[in-house]
Amino acid sequence: MQFSENWLRTFVNPPLDSAALGHLLTMAGLEVEETRPVAPPFTGVVVARIVEAEKHPNADKLKLCKVDAGTGEYLQIVCGAPNAAAGMKVPCAKVGAKLPGGFAIKAAKLRGVESFGMLCSARELGLSDDHAGLLALPEDAPIGADIRAYLDLDDSCFEIKLTPNRADCLSLTGVAREVAALTGATFTPAPLTLITPGSDACRAIVLDAPKACPRYCGRVISGVDAGAQTPGWMKDRLKRSGIRAINALVDITNYVMLELGQPLHAFDNARLTGAIHVRMPHPGEELLLLNEQTIKPAPDTLLIADEARALGLAGIMGGEESGVTLKTTEVFLESAFFAPEAVAGRARAYGFASDASHRYERGVDFQLQRPAIERATQLILEICGGTPGPVEEARSDEDLPQRSEVCLRPARARQVLGIDIDLDTMRDLLERDHLQVRNLTVELRVTPPAFRFDIEIEEDLIEEIARLHGYDNIPAPVPQAGLSMLAATESSRTEWDARHCLAGRGFQEVLNFAFIEEAWERDFCANDTPIRLANPIASQMSVMRSSLIPGLIANLASNRKRQQNRVRIFELGRCFTRHEDTEDGENGSAPGFGQPRRLAALAAGTALPEQWGDAARPVDFYDLKGDLEALFAPCALTFEPLTAPALHPGRAAAVLQHGRRIGVIGEIHPRWVQGYELGNAPIVFEIDLDAVLAASRPESGEISRMPAVMRDLALVVPAAVSAGQTLNALREAAPEIVREIHLFDVYQGQGIEPEHKSLAFRIFMQDTRRTLEDAEVDEIVSGLLRHIERAVGGRLRT
Repeated sequence: MQFSENWLRTFVNPPLDSAALGHLLTMAGLEVEETRPVAPPFTGVVVARIVEAEKHPNADKLKLCKVDAGTGEYLQIVCGAPNAAAGMKVPCAKVGAKLPGGFAIKAAKLRGVESFGMLCSARELGLSDDHAGLLALPEDAPIGADIRAYLDLDDSCFEIKLTPNRADCLSLTGVAREVAALTGATFTPAPLTLITPGSDACRAIVLDAPKACPRYCGRVISGVDAGAQTPGWMKDRLKRSGIRAINALVDITNYVMLELGQPLHAFDNARLTGAIHVRMPHPGEELLLLNEQTIKPAPDTLLIADEARALGLAGIMGGEESGVTLKTTEVFLESAFFAPEAVAGRARAYGFASDASHRYERGVDFQLQRPAIERATQLILEICGGTPGPVEEARSDEDLPQRSEVCLRPARARQVLGIDIDLDTMRDLLERDHLQVRNLTVELRVTPPAFRFDIEIEEDLIEEIARLHGYDNIPAPVPQAGLSMLAATESSRTEWDARHCLAGRGFQEVLNFAFIEEAWERDFCANDTPIRLANPIASQMSVMRSSLIPGLIANLASNRKRQQNRVRIFELGRCFTRHEDTEDGENGSAPGFGQPRRLAALAAGTALPEQWGDAARPVDFYDLKGDLEALFAPCALTFEPLTAPALHPGRAAAVLQHGRRIGVIGEIHPRWVQGYELGNAPIVFEIDLDAVLAASRPESGEISRMPAVMRDLALVVPAAVSAGQTLNALREAAPEIVREIHLFDVYQGQGIEPEHKSLAFRIFMQDTRRTLEDAEVDEIVSGLLRHIERAVGGRLRT
């Protein structure tokens, strides 16, 4: 909501400067986002009239002007503007004037002719970018008047950010009411005159959808001059409110909307047929809107129509075929109340927005329609002339909003606010806010006015008291209480432990939206039925993610476009899955849906940063596998081949912990590497975060002083048996004195029978209290060999 401060002060004029007024509004919940002057500072510029404009004797493109600036004698000024002409009134910067930017006006010679001032364009005064010619002023502009005072340039534009519940402040009247309630200053409403009909011209109104439109007022005004000029003061107020002047009739409806908060629309009455109907669309109906967009209204879209066709989208935008033009001589003026639920979301569904829909979907005063149409009629008669007919009104009283009393318990208000406010003060504050208050000794009964849709429960009234009392006036005492440190269990892991581990291994954390593009879900998750958003903030953010991998791929693609080839990133967050066969939600989610927490990481580019010590090599599966194992250390993980839509077949594996699948790891599928222009194939993993947090921490143990014994075992196993399976089998059979087993060689070839391979393991054995005997070590090795033969069909290589 944008408006002129000087316009606001015609309704209420508290003894506050612009900064104090902005702070007051912000602290009352009407956040002032910006306050800016309508014109930069300048001095010495007055209204002047060009008496003569002759060709410069020494220059073809310059004119020698004789100017009356109200000084008692004519000024000689050289001017280069092409529109300078005798009789024209323009801004004149006299000698000694200072223009925006500190530019000082001095007497000077231009092509041998003295010039005593400067005639100004709008750009030279900082009013706009127009510098095609001099700024033409109205004929009645008083010569010699200070241009700042004449054009009301000592003004500021306020832009406030309103929450959706404060639709009553989407007008100057609403903001002025608020300022009056906050400061106690006198509120002067806009002048309103009941217009006496001068003719019997009217048009019947039929409410075919009374729940969506319970009140509709219309008036025919004949003999209007649609080509009349909009007054300068109205144009200025509209411009400073962010609305472009179009023509007098449209400007008046916009002006009344800004002034009172009631959207209006003017139809060309000669282009209407029969009665006005407020109805839902007919099958196959089309409508050409004022923005030149042709639409097929949805079945739940309310229309304004006549007996022949649809005329406009109710509460959103009028139609092109019934709109007013400069040839219009008879208008039908509309002022209606449309239920918020009948308008909300409809404009966005058609891909645009309007000032009217912005107000209707938040709630418009349902008693404002007659005053607004009278105010608009008054301005039309003053500016465009014409003869008004009577106001026709169709109303469904049972469908109009009802104002119910809300109970306020003073004790409850004091408890919530934490301050002691007496009953009389509460009543005074609420009455200043234009609320009807009944005092029942122990409680207050409050009836909100028609323009306040946001007051429904006791807490709403308590908020009003806090706002009007002033948040700055509510003390903020330091809480006094005993604090104790919570015990941190060393055996458990936290999310920050996982973050620190990955950061320590060179990864950077990213935070992505949980809303992603539908194509990502289809490509990387093979999910053709994603969880769709009912009202997405953007078309490329229309579904909820079921995996963190698509977001990491998008991060990589963005980095590659910026010549960042080595990328190591991770994300920790929730995914969203659908479970059609469940009744209860997962992790507090809605029934049928799950919100598992996951951790995903991506590595792309070289394995190490560019350096002189090691040759560059691309990151591979085993690099990221090592990072994943470090995250779970000392807990062991196993890996099994799998096929996943996002991953390269044959270069992907399922991650298992204690036999349970907890995630996936692998190289991105070549199809997506090429399709998303990722360069070298990145490696990713995605695991359940709960599995990470449940993994045990390393535990300290006694350090042995006894010598360790090392044995190497070369085992021949079938080629189908993985190294991980063999290693797990060895660990299962290893007694306590076996401290570590790791793989250090894999061989296939000469000396190994077909369909087999050799795996070499190094085994470390150590006791904390005694030195191991050779016979004891040999027995342990024999036991491991027997177990390997039973478990995986392996044998000692000879």
